[in-house]
Amino acid sequence: MAFVIAEPCIGTKDTACVDACPVDCIHPKVTEDDFAAENQLYIDPVACIDCGACVPVCPVSAIFPIKNLPEKWKHYAEINAKYYIQYLMKKYDD
Repeated sequence: MAFVIAEPCIGTKDTACVDACPVDCIHPKVTEDDFAAENQLYIDPVACIDCGACVPVCPVSAIFPIKNLPEKWKHYAEINAKYYIQYLMKKYDD
């Protein structure tokens, strides 16, 4: 996993990072069914190409390279990964 979205995103869900991502790896998007239900956005740990384009556009500084993720938010790496496990399961169940 190259980048992780952490606690500052909760309740904000500003989608500037979605627009900046060249590989479409940040979800849920405003147009996706689970956008309203989720309290933050997530970065796909497999699809992310480690470009960092999302970092400077985040208005709440919620995106970190995993190696620089603050200790108090280390658990967000697992939260991001779990979202994508569920995301893929839903996608392939359809």
